[in-house]
Amino acid sequence: MTSTSRSGAGRRSIATLVCGALAAGGLTAAGVAALAPGAASASSHREAPLISGQPQFDNTDLYAFVSPDKPDTTTIVANWIPMEEPAGGPNFYQFAEDAQYDIRVDKDGDAQEDLIFRYTFDTDTKNDKSFLYNTGVVESLDDKDLNITQSYDIELIQLKDRRAVKKTKLADDVYVAPSNVGKASMPDFKKLRDDAVYKTASGVTTFAGQADDPFFADLRVFDLLYGGDLSEVGRDTLKQYNVNSIALQVPSEAIIESHDQPVTGIWSTTQRKGADGQFHQVSRLGMPLVNEVVNPIKDKDTFNASSPVDDAQFLKNVTEPELPKLIEAIYKIKAPDEPRNDLVDVFLKGVKDLNQPPYVTPSEQLRLNTSIKPTKKPKRLGVLDGDTQGFPNGRRLTDDVIDIALQVVEGELLGAKNDLGDAVDKNDKKFGNYFPYIGLPTAGSRGKTVKGNTTDSVRSGLGDGVTAAGVGGDNTVLIATSAAGGAGGFLLIATGLFWWRRRQNERAYY
Repeated sequence: MTSTSRSGAGRRSIATLVCGALAAGGLTAAGVAALAPGAASASSHREAPLISGQPQFDNTDLYAFVSPDKPDTTTIVANWIPMEEPAGGPNFYQFAEDAQYDIRVDKDGDAQEDLIFRYTFDTDTKNDKSFLYNTGVVESLDDKDLNITQSYDIELIQLKDRRAVKKTKLADDVYVAPSNVGKASMPDFKKLRDDAVYKTASGVTTFAGQADDPFFADLRVFDLLYGGDLSEVGRDTLKQYNVNSIALQVPSEAIIESHDQPVTGIWSTTQRKGADGQFHQVSRLGMPLVNEVVNPIKDKDTFNASSPVDDAQFLKNVTEPELPKLIEAIYKIKAPDEPRNDLVDVFLKGVKDLNQPPYVTPSEQLRLNTSIKPTKKPKRLGVLDGDTQGFPNGRRLTDDVIDIALQVVEGELLGAKNDLGDAVDKNDKKFGNYFPYIGLPTAGSRGKTVKGNTTDSVRSGLGDGVTAAGVGGDNTVLIATSAAGGAGGFLLIATGLFWWRRRQNERAYY
């Protein structure tokens, strides 16, 4: 199901746009500024000191895979805002308006971006005199009762030698799927999510909005690597947490160099507008876990501000990694000999004869061979288990990157066979069979609810001290509603509950 942009216009296919512009060469748009890396003030979940305090700008994960139901396309999913508590109202989760959210593509393996898909967001508030995110039941993305809405534009920037040569608007004013407040507010959230899927005339399908966090892992690894005795494993720390997702599905031919060179490199970045009026890169993410557990603290903020073309400065972090030494110290499992050139292939170059471009410049990207068709039975350990369509050849939503990374870091590719892992093998929610594939977000009102709507059911839910409105007595709570869905009903309920609790406390003194 697709929704319509509020002001979309017909476009040529993106493949034609990209190929035509690059074939023409030179500057095709006057006055386009150079896209050299800017000075930065700062991916994964809270992985670097500066970005951990800026969640709206913090990349959490990046996925790229050949679309299982449309194998001539590639789907890219980039997530932001780690560990969204579903009940985080009344100010639910929004993309920042002073940010550029980018998906960057290196088509030829030279560590320089050739394409940028740039998302920028606007926020609209219908009634700023209300404290509510929604003032009634929300049934559509443009519902009058959805008090706060967001929309976005997508701009395709084509580059040569890291300088922009053309900009094209791919989508304009597309609705963002809202945060999932709960069943009372959004009884059919799946419809809202499906309506936020938008297909452009240029052959691009896009989605932006809240989703279940697809990353599954036991993050208690930071308690001395699972408690020092592997006692703290098997709990999906991110269960029932949400993220804000951007999903993009494009014809694969648009993001590769040629059919003879079908490997593409992908990473995401966030640029924040500074006091100088310029945008500065504050977050970056390609391969999972690199900035989280490969880079030391002294390099994390620098990495978030850097570009793949400058990744030689981080090479030692890969060839002499800290993690195997920690595992050896705690669990007495011998760390593989250094330098770790096997990790250079996996994290910086791609696996030879699988997803390594010819004449590749080592750099940290998520590399995908788009010519390998999807399997009907994906294996969670990907390439390690003979499934060449999985991680580290791109990254599918179902790939168990924690187990794969642990086994590779401990020398699996060097012949040191092991079955290390965190005992979390799948996500808590199922993924979809069609775009955007990600799971529906957990609702804010995810707790148990009182069944039915009778006086007796309300009393059983709130306690025996509650009686129907108007009955009287010291333990009566006035329960009122507002037909307009505004703040009045909430205020009366809150006032009544406070009065009842105060009376109960007074009685406790006698």
